[in-house]
Order: sequence, then structure tokens, then C-alpha cells
Amino acid sequence: MKKNIETICIHGGWKPGKGEPQQLPIYQSTTFKYDTSEQMARLFDLEDQGYFYTRLANPTNDAVAKKIAAMEGGIGAILTSSGQAANFYAIFNICEAGDHFITSNNIYGGTYNLFGVTLKKLGIECTFIDPDWDDERIEAEFRPNTKCFFGETISNPGCRVFDIERFASMAHKHGVPLIIDNTFATPVNCRPFEWGCDIVTHSTTKYMDGHATQVGGCIVDSGNFNWAAYGDKFAGLTTPDESYHGLTYTDAFGNSAYITKMLTQLMRDLGAIASPQNAFLLNLGLETLALRMRKHCENAQKVAEWLEKNERVAWVNYAGLPSNPSYALAQKYMPEGTCGVIAFGLKGTREDAIRFMDNLEFISIVTHVADARTCVLHPASHTHRQLSEEQLKEAGVAPDLIRLSVGIEAADDIIADIEQAMEKMEFCE
Repeated sequence: MKKNIETICIHGGWKPGKGEPQQLPIYQSTTFKYDTSEQMARLFDLEDQGYFYTRLANPTNDAVAKKIAAMEGGIGAILTSSGQAANFYAIFNICEAGDHFITSNNIYGGTYNLFGVTLKKLGIECTFIDPDWDDERIEAEFRPNTKCFFGETISNPGCRVFDIERFASMAHKHGVPLIIDNTFATPVNCRPFEWGCDIVTHSTTKYMDGHATQVGGCIVDSGNFNWAAYGDKFAGLTTPDESYHGLTYTDAFGNSAYITKMLTQLMRDLGAIASPQNAFLLNLGLETLALRMRKHCENAQKVAEWLEKNERVAWVNYAGLPSNPSYALAQKYMPEGTCGVIAFGLKGTREDAIRFMDNLEFISIVTHVADARTCVLHPASHTHRQLSEEQLKEAGVAPDLIRLSVGIEAADDIIADIEQAMEKMEFCE
């Protein structure tokens, strides 16, 4: 029986048997015992399923990964130690030195640096494109060695909506998968696989946790991309892996080739696994995700409408506003709501934005977003501080941009705190 996402949030991944705990147990163990050497050997050869070392797999982690895969409509998933690790694994699983990929420039600052600086050191080149460019200009950036296209469902911090269907079609035309970071929308509000996306990543630190208790990430495989059809391009999946007994992933695992290679190769060698304790905390957050996202969106809509009418506010970017350039895309991909994050600017200077934030009472200044608590950040001074002025412009981060992550408190109280912070200030005309 097909289940709704609210039910999957509660029951997905873990089904207790007779006398077993209702709540997912924490398997806080590095190793798992077997009776014979042959039993262990069969696990290493991937001939049997089971657990032998938590760096590769753990029952707690697997249960939570299965839940997220079910929420997204994928065939499999892997938890990682952070959202950054998830995006790195998603790219590195199919890219190596000499390869190239394309990404939207409207992405999180940490991801921008990962792609543009760190991966470059590994010999992987990235081209940043503006999603507003026409198809011809973007398609001109594809090369014979291009391996994927990357974007964010809702950009962080610019809050722009990514045209999933358009870019999925473009990527597939050139024989590469579309990878989307779905952190802000979550599968409650958007399921990118239904629009042609192939791989989804998450920073589970954000809405999925919702309480700032753990750092984690996740990669979900749709199982829909035909790697074998582009064997020369994706040789790591379609030719023997000499580091794993000459195994060919597409032959052995079919549409699970991508996620299996990630587990057996990347997790084996790099080991950025989530801890079972963190997976347990994440699972608690997932149980209330559907409820929280509705409240986040309801509150954010009220706050965005209030900001749009406020004479002290220069601009507001929230896709739930009919005046927003992303409104039509939001209605297409996320008709029930987008997320709780609003980008806006005050009339005045960059320093005015900072003074405004300092005047807030219960709204917290934190390096975080997508929390049950309302929080605020000035990206140009904080998360995107490492970027140059030109890079900030390319990433859609204005110097006056304030990222407001609307929590699940009473909307009237959130607005009242914003209002009193504004009233304490003198604005430049």
C-alpha cells in the first residue's frame, strides 16, 4: 500500500517485530560478530547482506536512510557526516581528475567553495552558470568530459527556485544526471525525482533534524539514470573496479549501481559516515518534519507579506509572494509551500542590516538555518564571508541580504520582534 509522506515520516525505515522496541534502536557499535570466517568473507564480497563495520554500514543509519529514500521516492540512500560530505560524495562518485561538471551559481557558499576551489585541487573543474541564461548559452558550457549538472531546489541564501524539469531535460540531452540539493524544500514540499532529477542530496542538519542537535547529510539515488547507456562517460560504474575484485557495478547491481559504488568505494576509502547516535536524533526530527514544514511555511508567508508592506524594507525575496520572480516555479514544484527561509534587504547600508540583527530579542543570530527557532544571518559577513565581492554577486548574495529563517513560534511574535528591532534603528534615506 502506497503511504503518504506524513506516514512515512513516522513509520518509514524501521518496522519492529514481536517484542522489539517501537523506537528505532541505537546500534552504537563499530563492529558486528559472525560465527565463521566464511560468513564475513561473503559480506566483503557483497554476496550476502549484513553488517561488519559501521564505517560502511550500520543498522541505525540504514533504517534512517531507508526512510529518507522512501520520502524522496528513491531506491536507496546513504547517510553522511554532513551536508558538505553529501555533496562531495554525490559529485566525486562519478567525477575524477580531468572531469568537468556544471552547477547553478545560486548555491550555498560552502558548496560554492567546495566546487570552485577544493574540487579544483583534485583536478575536477566546475562551471558556474546563471539559471536565468537561455538554454543555448547554458548548453554551450557542456563538454565531452561533463559528468553532471547540479542545483538547489531553493537556493541558499538567495531563495530562488530551480527549474527542475528544464534542467533535467537539458542534462539528459547531454547524457548526464541532474543532482539537486533538496535541503530547503525537503521531500514534504518537493520531490525532485518526479520532475526528472536523478540524484538528491540533503543537509540533514537543517529541516530534517529541525532542532540543531546533529550535523549530517544524505544522498538519495532515484535509480532512473541509465549509466550503462553512457558507458564510456561513466567508466567507474560500467567497467571493472580493480579495488573491489574487478566488480562492475552496473552489471552486478543494475539501477542501484551509483549508490552501491558510493557505499563500497567512497565510504570505504573516505569514511564520512554519520554516527548512529546522530542518525537516531535525525530520525526523531523526521517524525515531525511534515508537521513542522507546514508551520514554517505558514509563518514565513505571514512574515514575508508583512515585510513586503513595510516601508523600511527595500526588497523581499520569498517564492510564496505573487510578486516574486520565482512564484510561478514555486506553484509548479511546491504548490503546498516552499520553506521557511526569507531573504530581504533594508533601506540603508550593510551596517544597518547588522545593527538591525543586533537589536533582535528572541530571534537568534546563528550560523544555522531551518530550525524550529527563528534565526537570522547576514551571509556576506558570515556564511559567504570567504567569497569576493564578484563571487558574492555571481552567487546572488547582495551585501544587504539578510537571511531570515522563520521558525515555528507564533507568527505575531516573530513579526513583533522584527518590528521592535527596526524601530530601534535610524535608517539611511
